[in-house]
Amino acid sequence: MTTHTLPADLLTLYGETFHSRLMLGTSRYPSPSVLLQAIERSQPAMLTASLRRQTGSGGEASQSFWNLLRQAKVPVLPNTAGCHSVQEAITTAEMAREVFETDWIKLELIGDDYTLQPDTLNLPEAASRLIQAGFKVLPYTTDDLVLCQRLVDVGCQAVMPWAAPIGTGKGPINPHALRTLRERLDVPMIVDAGLGLPSHACQVMEWGFDAVLLNTAVALAQDPVRMAGAFADAVNAGRAAYCAGAMQAQDSAQASTPVLGTPFWHQA
Repeated sequence: MTTHTLPADLLTLYGETFHSRLMLGTSRYPSPSVLLQAIERSQPAMLTASLRRQTGSGGEASQSFWNLLRQAKVPVLPNTAGCHSVQEAITTAEMAREVFETDWIKLELIGDDYTLQPDTLNLPEAASRLIQAGFKVLPYTTDDLVLCQRLVDVGCQAVMPWAAPIGTGKGPINPHALRTLRERLDVPMIVDAGLGLPSHACQVMEWGFDAVLLNTAVALAQDPVRMAGAFADAVNAGRAAYCAGAMQAQDSAQASTPVLGTPFWHQA
């Protein structure tokens, strides 16, 4: 018997490869031990961490958090959460580069405190300046096609559109916009924010998105560890379905077993 091995299907961002297509946030978990178990269960490609929020929580608590991240042995993706100006985001990114010794940065530039919607007018400028400073920028953005194209134009090699506002768990509220993004842009795209169920993650992966980033949906689940595993499985299933190529939907019923001839008992 001849066996066929499929080529490794790895996530590639800025020339670096990752074995997982799930990224996991690190805030709002019931305890550090639960967070660590969720990481171990889901085996994410990266862990996001906010330098501003963690360093503001106190010396011993901050040190304990950094030690936990080191223990997890997963690459850290610092973010600029809470920043409202271009210069504030740049300063935070530069501090994060020193603390974590990494050029990776998840760029968050908030324009509205209620919806936590990105500042769409200034986001490209912030991304451009960070790229010029040598950062590998993953920008958190809306599902606006023109904005995402502009981010690619200034040098972002991947974009992170939301499915819904941060922390809502509503899932993809504008499927048409997300699917249009996937069809029009030829860069890796990571759905970031708004996913609430593993089925949401599976769906966007079936559409051809390259990865998902989760936090609240796992951290606030009744069993975060089990939910982390469920999301990891859903991401893998969605990616496999996309690579397999789904059948086209039909407007009418189609027999799964074709009728090749008339049975003899129907003959006169």
